Amino acid sequence: MKKILILMAHPTLERSRIQSVLINEIRDLPGVQIHDLYEAYPDLDINVEYEKCILNRADVIIFQHPFYWYSAPAILKQWMDLVLEYRWAYGPGGLALSGKWCLNAISTGGSHGAYREDGHNRFPIRTLLTPFDQTAHLCKMHYLAPFVIHSVNHLRSEDIKAKAREYRLVIQMLQIGDLDLELWKSADYINPIIEQLIQP
Repeated sequence: MKKILILMAHPTLERSRIQSVLINEIRDLPGVQIHDLYEAYPDLDINVEYEKCILNRADVIIFQHPFYWYSAPAILKQWMDLVLEYRWAYGPGGLALSGKWCLNAISTGGSHGAYREDGHNRFPIRTLLTPFDQTAHLCKMHYLAPFVIHSVNHLRSEDIKAKAREYRLVIQMLQIGDLDLELWKSADYINPIIEQLIQP
């Protein structure tokens, strides 16, 4: 079973409408480490050696965060700047993350339709996540399609619970590792793949 590392980046997780529910849905799964970066490093003073240690143990790395200004909360950029070092994560001899899987699990206030070339935000989610995709590529990781929850401010409680159950299934499938890797890499979103599996 693959070991999952969730790098949680939300500055006010206790007030989150969706991200806290997602975390609570998977908290009991064995082999899943939930690492709340803001809780661990309120002063942004990241312990690089500890982060490398938990990355070494993980098979799958998930960047879980709200989609702030077409990117992630500041601590995740800080984490990347400090932890993904030359000759460790990339460059000559930098093979520590090679072969691992990674993806983003994000929530947006905007609708699915807003993230199209003809939509309000002008670009698809996959395009806006290109820096994560390229980072994974540079580190020789497999970047998978994102798990995305749109229109979070308009979701009913039962909708949020349903999305959390889908997320749990995503994590379980990643743990088992029995998936079409090329499909998970090339899809725009993971969500439709999961929805097909749970349809009656």
